[in-house]
Amino acid sequence: MTRRGLVVANNSKGLETLRGDIVRRYDELSPRLQQVAKYVLENPNDMALQTLAVIADRCGVQPSTIVRFAKTFGYEGASDMQELFKDEMLTQAPSPSYSERIRQFTRRASAAGALAPQDVLQEFADSNILALEHLKANVRKADLERSVEMLRSAGAVYIIGLRRSFPVAAYLVYALRHVGKPAHLLDGVAGMLTEQSTMLSSKDLLIATSFHPYARETVEIVNAAKEQKAKIIAITDSRLSPLANPADLVFEVKDAEVRQFRSLTASMCLAQAMVISYAFEIEGRGRSR
Repeated sequence: MTRRGLVVANNSKGLETLRGDIVRRYDELSPRLQQVAKYVLENPNDMALQTLAVIADRCGVQPSTIVRFAKTFGYEGASDMQELFKDEMLTQAPSPSYSERIRQFTRRASAAGALAPQDVLQEFADSNILALEHLKANVRKADLERSVEMLRSAGAVYIIGLRRSFPVAAYLVYALRHVGKPAHLLDGVAGMLTEQSTMLSSKDLLIATSFHPYARETVEIVNAAKEQKAKIIAITDSRLSPLANPADLVFEVKDAEVRQFRSLTASMCLAQAMVISYAFEIEGRGRSR
């Protein structure tokens, strides 16, 4: 096959196919190629617009490593792989990637030096606005609709979110109960997390929330739920999260981080959207009867 023929053949597979291949084969990759894989998944605009040298510098690898990564996934070179990202950009309104916006924001914040409380508030507000804009632009309509259907069809909903993810889990339980959906918080009180999770059945739904560094207990519960054939929705920060592969539906959320303090604004917004959408669905079904 000619070089152009190979590019066309690979492009015809689509960017989502490439992303799926990266996630599926991630554990087989060398540490350097794993660095590239994370960057490729998290910085699609950079992959479309930046030069190989810039991408390599931001990945922390040599340009030859980017080329090797592309060849690993069936491309003749990095430029061939980049064509997929350029094609995607042609169908979307151009805007800075989330990572680029964060880099710009961080540079401005660092230049500000010592900050007054009002400045700190401004930093957190601006960073959360970026996170919400990213959420709005990247959560797919079909995924939200599917999450509502999964909530509707579940016999009961079990929810886990430990450590910093706990507020999201607690809100989901609170909100779902208020709209009449049986919801149970897997909180591990008295060391009973394993016992709590054994109640899950194939008729139930597990919503699991965890972000890097991922809570070991949450990962274990997700894997156990998979074995019990329960449906799983994961709210996490990467396609490479250990929650993502076992899940039936994954929401990739980039919450704001300011001076190493991370918020949950985007995650809470997603949780609210899911529950309120479910409530509207149930109300609409009730009226139609």
